[in-house]
Amino acid sequence: MKLSSLTFLAALLMLGCGDDDRPIDRDSGAGPFDANTLDVSRPDVLGFDAPDPGNESCDKMDILFIVDDSGSMGEEQANLASNFPRFVQVLDDFRNSAGREIDYRLGVTTTGADHVTIIDFSGFGIPPMTIEEEGPAGELQQGCGMTRKWIERSDPDVSSTFSCVAEVGTGGSSTEMPLGMLELALTERMADGSNVGFLRDDALLAVVILTDEDDCSKDERETRLTLDPFAPGGPGGAADECSGDSLIPISRVLATVDAAKMERGRWAAAVIAGPTDCESAFGSAASADRLQDFVSQVGDNATFSSICEGDLSSALMDALNTFEVACQSFPPLI
Repeated sequence: MKLSSLTFLAALLMLGCGDDDRPIDRDSGAGPFDANTLDVSRPDVLGFDAPDPGNESCDKMDILFIVDDSGSMGEEQANLASNFPRFVQVLDDFRNSAGREIDYRLGVTTTGADHVTIIDFSGFGIPPMTIEEEGPAGELQQGCGMTRKWIERSDPDVSSTFSCVAEVGTGGSSTEMPLGMLELALTERMADGSNVGFLRDDALLAVVILTDEDDCSKDERETRLTLDPFAPGGPGGAADECSGDSLIPISRVLATVDAAKMERGRWAAAVIAGPTDCESAFGSAASADRLQDFVSQVGDNATFSSICEGDLSSALMDALNTFEVACQSFPPLI
């Protein structure tokens, strides 16, 4: 839920409004995905290549989940948590091209940072409204009995611990900034010591973004919106704060991650969001145009899956397949 939604709700309290019909995309692809039917002893089931000892490949993955914690994400977080044991099982059973198991780490942050929205109702003769929201700004979340800010393969009960910490709640910022939080997780949160130790030079960085909105990443932490009582079409007039030149360029995000991992081939990404404005058992999702552009610019090491399939198991398997392919062609350290 974006700040424009907050503006809409604030105006609604005073003026009232009609229903908002969103287009529904019911072309969500193939039928239900049953993760329990997978034979993880056969890599080809997930599209994995058979081991080839002659190829270079990684044997470490640092997997960063960026989970939307806005008010509309409760069901999606619960579905992620319920599907994660199978995700971990596939990771545990997978062997790279050299026949080695993957030494993985799992970290979780959210899509939000501290943010203030000031809504100016002066045209209505009403005092302004200030909305303050908080977020970890890319800091890895620690809880659920964790002894550090990430989970390691050797930790007891990896699935349950992740399922617990991944349910980050729904009280976070309504301005979803997954790309900006990816930047902060790898820069400022490293510089201030918050996330130090998570990234390993010889590990593939694998990023998973889960959100039901498009990316609204910007450097400013304050938004001012003015409502015009004489706006065409009725009271309102506040511009969409998630469009225009105020947003962080995707090229800058790519350059930041490239620098953190030394080159593009050493990281991969999976985005689970709305391919269009769509609906599912989770509720509605907005078309994530910027996130689709991000995936396109990353290239072969990225995949986009629909959050509107109603079950995240297939999307998680798509993510793992992409990470495995990136792992098999992981450039060696020089």
